Amino acid sequence: MSESIPSKAVADLLSDYAPEVRNLALAARTFVFKIVPDITEQVDVKARMIGYGYGPKYADMVCVIMPTKGGVNLGIAYAMLLPDPKKLLEGKGKLHRHVKLKSKSDLAVAGLRSLLKAASVAALARREKTAQKPKKTKR
Repeated sequence: MSESIPSKAVADLLSDYAPEVRNLALAARTFVFKIVPDITEQVDVKARMIGYGYGPKYADMVCVIMPTKGGVNLGIAYAMLLPDPKKLLEGKGKLHRHVKLKSKSDLAVAGLRSLLKAASVAALARREKTAQKPKKTKR
């Protein structure tokens, strides 16, 4: 699977959304792959989100793309354990928080890139702590 060409599962999930939301979700997907190139992508049809991580468990999760009617939420796993000096994170989950994206320009906001990198490093550290090696899979 290529970072530029979404899988059928991604395309099918996004097909229910307005073109602006689809395009924003695909831009967020490209952003995620640029920041964390060795990540795997999984579509959760029931939860209506696209997950990115180093394995199938929540502990392996880096982030999720959650399309909404008015935009896209970029969810960050274990976000409460990460530095957020720009105060980008929203939500009330115990560990999970998200960044609301309303346009492609939101992907360039200061601090988002470093937040995603920190989430990736933390996910790898969790895997290492449990002695699991990231699986290399084709995207």
